[in-house]
Amino acid sequence: MLSILSKHNLILKKGTIVDSTLIAAPSSTKNADRKRDPEAHSVKKGNQWYFGYKAHIGVDKDIGLVHHVKATAANVHDTEAANDLIHGDEDEIYGDSGYLNVEHVFGVVKRLFRFRRTQYKGLRKQQAKFNMIFALANLYLADKKNLPA
Repeated sequence: MLSILSKHNLILKKGTIVDSTLIAAPSSTKNADRKRDPEAHSVKKGNQWYFGYKAHIGVDKDIGLVHHVKATAANVHDTEAANDLIHGDEDEIYGDSGYLNVEHVFGVVKRLFRFRRTQYKGLRKQQAKFNMIFALANLYLADKKNLPA
């Protein structure tokens, strides 16, 4: 995703915001294999347990477009994916609480596109789905902000 955004001068490389969100997976064992997705895991957030995956993203702090996406099991800590979400030329890197504008990308994905729960099994399929959904979110946001194509 980074190369396409850079080619069209949509990434300024001054700063990156790193954040993640939980995407639920079916926890039921009522399937043909009678098993849960072996690559998805449970994690406790607040007082509630979630089963599924995490979408970790790197967002350009000035433009607000996603340039890196990484799928992991839900129990992977945000800091473990951070190195895969930066391009290395940043002057500044923000965590999720350091810069709140990144929540807008998740709003598009979860509210507008209604992608809160996945039906796919396996990390490779999650990565492919996350790449597609965040690329679509970039198109939506770029169009909304009237960024050059």
